[in-house]
Amino acid sequence: MTDQDFKKETNTGVTLTDFWATWCPPCRMQGPIIEELDKDMGDKVKISKMDVDANQNTPAEFGIMSIPTLIIKKDGKIMEKLVGLHSKDQLKQVLSQYTD
Repeated sequence: MTDQDFKKETNTGVTLTDFWATWCPPCRMQGPIIEELDKDMGDKVKISKMDVDANQNTPAEFGIMSIPTLIIKKDGKIMEKLVGLHSKDQLKQVLSQYTD
C-alpha cells in the first residue's frame, strides 16, 4: 500500500494496515503473524502493509511515531491503533469486534 492509495483502499469494510520498516526487528516478527491472519480472516478483513520509509505522508498524518503500528479502520473510520508486536490471537480478538 502507498500514500496515494491508502484512503481509497481503507475506505470501506474492515481494514488492518501494518505500518512497518525493513530495519525494524519487531516489524519483521509481526510480518508472518499478519500473513497468517490474512489467511484466517482475509475474507472478512482487508489486510495490507505500508513501508514507512517509502511512504511518509500517511504515517505522519496518523501520528505514527513507533513501529510496528497497526491501524484498524471500519468504513474509513479509525477504530483501533495498536502499537508494538501483537499475537495473532490478540489481533483476531480485536478484529472480531468489527467483523461479527
